Amino acid sequence: EVQLVESGGGLVQAGGSLRLSCATSGFSFNDYAIGWSRQAPGKERERVSYISARDGRTYYADSVKGRFTISSDNAKNTVYLHMNSLKPEDTAVYYCTQVVEFPPYGITTMKPMAWGQGTQVTVSS
Repeated sequence: EVQLVESGGGLVQAGGSLRLSCATSGFSFNDYAIGWSRQAPGKERERVSYISARDGRTYYADSVKGRFTISSDNAKNTVYLHMNSLKPEDTAVYYCTQVVEFPPYGITTMKPMAWGQGTQVTVSS
């Protein structure tokens, strides 16, 4: 059974930083891309970032590019999302996702196929 368990969310002031973690199990970590999506109240889910299983390349939504960094620790089967310069508009529930990649590879073409339970990130102004 695929399991994706997020942690690290919380309340932070604008301009601050948080690191989200996604501990994975139930599948071969090196065979799947892992990503992050988010959903703010009243808004559609947004693909935020993912790290490719093919070549380790990382992809980001324009809204977070330059502020967020995704990384993985293959020994721990864990993916991280380092979030810097947080803005109130980053407030959302963040979900770790197991991702299927499709060419042309990128944040808009990947498809999440399994989801964690989510972790709340709240950025105060």
